[in-house]
Amino acid sequence: MTNSDSGSNQRKRMTGKERREQLLDVGRRLFAERGFEGTSIEEIAAQAGVSKPVVYEHFGGKEGLYAVVVDREVERLLAMATRILGGEHTREKFEAAAVVLLKYIEDDADGFRILVRDSHPASGAGTFGSLISDIASQVEYILSDFFAARGYDPKLVPMYAQMLVGMVAMTGQWWLDARKPKMEEVAAHLINLAWNGLSQLETKPKISSEVVKRARS
Repeated sequence: MTNSDSGSNQRKRMTGKERREQLLDVGRRLFAERGFEGTSIEEIAAQAGVSKPVVYEHFGGKEGLYAVVVDREVERLLAMATRILGGEHTREKFEAAAVVLLKYIEDDADGFRILVRDSHPASGAGTFGSLISDIASQVEYILSDFFAARGYDPKLVPMYAQMLVGMVAMTGQWWLDARKPKMEEVAAHLINLAWNGLSQLETKPKISSEVVKRARS
């Protein structure tokens, strides 16, 4: 037996499940770097060390692979948000939510980059905006109690939930590239603005009539 034969025998052949996971890992990295349009089936196959038909066999094409990658990231982030936002409604919960989101961005930068790109129609999970709306619906439960305790209009809860989650998400997008200041400091400033802002809410805020007149003129 030649050395090459021996090496071939020792090389472990991937199972179908292992090959699928490998293709997902390669696709996730490439989609994060170059986006959907900038990534080709040929490159995915080459970096995975397989032929193009293998990718088609597992996912039916680039669109199918992309959809699975995005769905996984959405599920991961939603599960994280649901877990953190459950239980007693306290300032510490808001702090934990901000830290966890920034930690996700820090540890899974590729996944977050994929989510914040304009989603391709192939993605079954929809756009980043729809993901933010899903998380905001979790935040509504916290704000409902907060508004009720302070006599604020409960019909405004969905709007305030979108404001809060959008603020954190946009800050996260900026911090993804800036990475300064440190994660804990960014989270602390987010909570400073959100929590202290909520604690000082006016019951019926209004814009001055002069400003409205100038804006519409």
